[in-house]
Amino acid sequence: MSPFILFSFVVGYFLLLLTVAYFTSKNSNNDSFFIGNRKSNWMLVAFGMIGTSLSGVTFVSVPGTVGNFTGDAFRGFGYFQVVIGYFLGYIVIAYVLLPLYYRLQLTSIYNYLQDRFGFYSYKTGSLFFILSRTIGATARLYLVINVLQIFILDRMGISFTATTLIISVMMLLYTSEGGVKTVVYTDTLQTLLMLTGLVVCIVYVLSNLNLNVGSALDVLSVKGYTHVFNMDIGSKGFFLKQIIGGAFIAIAMTGLDQEMMQKNISVEKLKDSQKNMMTFSTVIVIVNFLFLLLGGILYLYILQNGGAYDGNQLMVDGKNIIGDDLFPTVALQFLPQAISIIFIIGLISALFPSADGALTALTSSFCIDQLGLKRRNDWDEKKKKRIRLTVHFIFALIFFICILVFKAIDNKSIIYVILDLAGYTYGPLLGLFAFGILTKRKIKDGWIVTLICLVAPVLTYILSKNSEFLLWGYQIGIELLIVNGLITFAGLWAISKPAGFKADISEIKQ
Repeated sequence: MSPFILFSFVVGYFLLLLTVAYFTSKNSNNDSFFIGNRKSNWMLVAFGMIGTSLSGVTFVSVPGTVGNFTGDAFRGFGYFQVVIGYFLGYIVIAYVLLPLYYRLQLTSIYNYLQDRFGFYSYKTGSLFFILSRTIGATARLYLVINVLQIFILDRMGISFTATTLIISVMMLLYTSEGGVKTVVYTDTLQTLLMLTGLVVCIVYVLSNLNLNVGSALDVLSVKGYTHVFNMDIGSKGFFLKQIIGGAFIAIAMTGLDQEMMQKNISVEKLKDSQKNMMTFSTVIVIVNFLFLLLGGILYLYILQNGGAYDGNQLMVDGKNIIGDDLFPTVALQFLPQAISIIFIIGLISALFPSADGALTALTSSFCIDQLGLKRRNDWDEKKKKRIRLTVHFIFALIFFICILVFKAIDNKSIIYVILDLAGYTYGPLLGLFAFGILTKRKIKDGWIVTLICLVAPVLTYILSKNSEFLLWGYQIGIELLIVNGLITFAGLWAISKPAGFKADISEIKQ
């Protein structure tokens, strides 16, 4: 297909987002940007969060894991072990963390750390969120931009740097005014388009293979693609590790993440916010299963159309397409023109829900937590808005730089990279919140808290790299986050004392 035709749909999509942003950002203010004036519709939030959670990583990377037998963590439908864990983690968020956030009426969830421990803990928690979300969001952005670059823009003579700059500017334009108020609507639109792309691709490929869902699963089962539970206790993919690790990843990357919770607490009532979380978690399980099913039938399709395994590599025209290259290669080189267009629309719809929300949340966290924007009564609304827009621009620039760094590193399956990085960056947040919620001990708040949170990931890294030697052959996998959180928890315990802190959170004021 002509790259110019595909590019025209990309441009049209951007114009649609700008139109939505124009109408939703009318009469917006700082509260609109930060928490949508607490008037977001819970159903829109729930549906839009699906796209935010899935992103381009799920759209491109998860299907590629099904026939990838080179990794130890995910083989066949092995990723579904993590999805089961996600569901359990979302239950904890709905009935433990959300009630806490609503009682405190938080705009930034990290205000809890200030109320519970003090200034340094609060600033440390916020900084780790900023680090975590920046790395995670830019990794996801890189994946989709790289697909667009390889399959469309390289053929038009447009450089990767220029592509990244243009997309960064477009994202900046449609989020700078409305913030959460705009993102709730654009995420809903983008999630709808992404899921439409997923369903259309599944229906077409099944039809071409003369299979239905049941018969496809039978064929995939014979080839070993539907294997879910890894029973090897020493493996990184052992099912208990994956499920427990997935639960804690959901708690940390959603429940302790300002981006995801910013949308939840923009809903007026706790009960509606909990409905949002449970609806979202149920749909996430179904959608992830569909992406795994898609991955399986894409492998069947490519094997039927000239592909062949060479050891652990699936070769097509001399190129290995296992991993992140599978779905784009099949959709843009083997499927009809109409399906290719739907894939591109679905892909760019997967690009922005995680990125625009991250940009908005990072701006909110930095303005509220680091600059104290809401507490500065000596600044009028006009000055606050000017500062907010400046911060928003700086984060867009940071996104641009980070994406170029990921391009220089490159990786065939970015989902592994994201889960590993999350283990290191979200671990201290998990330890801080767990210590605050599960104990009544007091800590001497100060630079020592920041030091503990910085040392914990380093010790976790050392332990992870030497776990087979130190732990009698045991390999640390997705539970890296838990190990990191436990080290942080232990460090906080060491500097704490049972000073009779009474955790009556209903009396804490923001």
